[in-house]
Amino acid sequence: MGNNTMAKTKNTSEVSKAFSWFHATSVNGGAMMIAAVLASYLSPFMTDNLKIPAATCSLIMFIATLWDAINDPIMGVIADNTHTKIGRYRPYFLFAPVLLTFFATMVWIDWGFTSSAAKAIYILVMYIGYGMTVTMYTMPQMAILPAAVKKDQERNKIITMGAGCCAFAFTIGNTFTQNITGFFNGLGFSNGYIPFMIVCGVLAFVSFWGLFKTSEGQERYLSAPEKNPMKGIGMVLKHKEVYPNIIAWVMASVGYGLMFASSVYYMMYYYERPDLIPVYMGVISIGALISMVVAMPIVLKIFKTGQRALCFSQAATIVTYLILFFFGKSNFAFLCVLTFIGSVTGAMQNALVNILVNDTIDFIMYKEGKSANGLVSSIKGFAQKCGNTVTNSGILAILAMSGYVAGAVGQQPESAMFALNFIKFGAPCITGLIVIACVVFGPIKKYKNEIEEMKRKMHSEEVVNKEAV
Repeated sequence: MGNNTMAKTKNTSEVSKAFSWFHATSVNGGAMMIAAVLASYLSPFMTDNLKIPAATCSLIMFIATLWDAINDPIMGVIADNTHTKIGRYRPYFLFAPVLLTFFATMVWIDWGFTSSAAKAIYILVMYIGYGMTVTMYTMPQMAILPAAVKKDQERNKIITMGAGCCAFAFTIGNTFTQNITGFFNGLGFSNGYIPFMIVCGVLAFVSFWGLFKTSEGQERYLSAPEKNPMKGIGMVLKHKEVYPNIIAWVMASVGYGLMFASSVYYMMYYYERPDLIPVYMGVISIGALISMVVAMPIVLKIFKTGQRALCFSQAATIVTYLILFFFGKSNFAFLCVLTFIGSVTGAMQNALVNILVNDTIDFIMYKEGKSANGLVSSIKGFAQKCGNTVTNSGILAILAMSGYVAGAVGQQPESAMFALNFIKFGAPCITGLIVIACVVFGPIKKYKNEIEEMKRKMHSEEVVNKEAV
């Protein structure tokens, strides 16, 4: 009996292939394509098309993404304390694509406001709405995986699937946005971004509603959460062991975001070849795709753990970016080759840091005996959004301070040129070093054996209960 239970525990998948697929494509499908377009093209759209000053755009990004970060823990507590007949986390998957499609479409509409202030307020409201929608579905999506799966190998497989989907969505969103919007413009649309967002929204409907359907009855590994929001946050944050993971989430978000968000400005104003933007974005996106689909599984197999794989990812990217910081402008082919290598090694950090989320959830369960899936996921979301705040508003703030002139290709001051090069290749080296330090010296790994024993007991109890039924 015991041997049979162990064999089933080892060889049987805890969730269906459909669940794995829809979990991977929910946040990382149409929704991620929308995120990719916004990350790379919304800032240039505001500064160059709507003619909103860079400093004002920086303020928009700062306010929107900061609020987006603040409401993450709130959403985490709400998700953990949601009690419905259809589940704790599942209800949010029903509403996610509706609101996502609405706000992602509205943010691109130019109502013809003559005042820059009116344009800025409108973009701010729509972008805040978009960010709150992302928070609403991201927290439950992250929380439901450890609630349904306890085996690290199966978790990592699903995370890797999501990483591949993320890279594919980013490839489309970054490389082909201008082609897709141009296609819609050719069909008679005055703004191709609007129909593109609707198409992405339809894909999001399929993924989120598929996840809702296939996750029925899967919220198994849960216990009573902490109902008081402040006590819940305090329960997690009182453990100093979690802080290195939080810092790593912030830095990885910045490093990954800069890979994409700085590239349009870099090619347009530092390399002074706006005509090469689609080619360069394609190099980055294809590199990221290969990173997630091909390189990440290989790196995980070689280095055995997500933590070691994350350190390798950062170290290799730092070496590549340092070379590009000093010699990137010397030759376009050289720039593309090394950028491709840096994308392959660096993009996987966006998925590998999710392994730290599961580690933190397991650690809190071990220490406190309470489920904090949504809360920990929300803290990770808060950290990631803080990174997004630094990335989105930081780029614009640095450009504003450096004397950047919108639309002045070939006429930027030297201070702006240095800032563009630093944003693109210098800053990610700093974030990478911090991530490595957090992972290497992170104290949660000291509890690995105890946590694994706890998970084995929980899973064995679940198998026995199923057999009894």
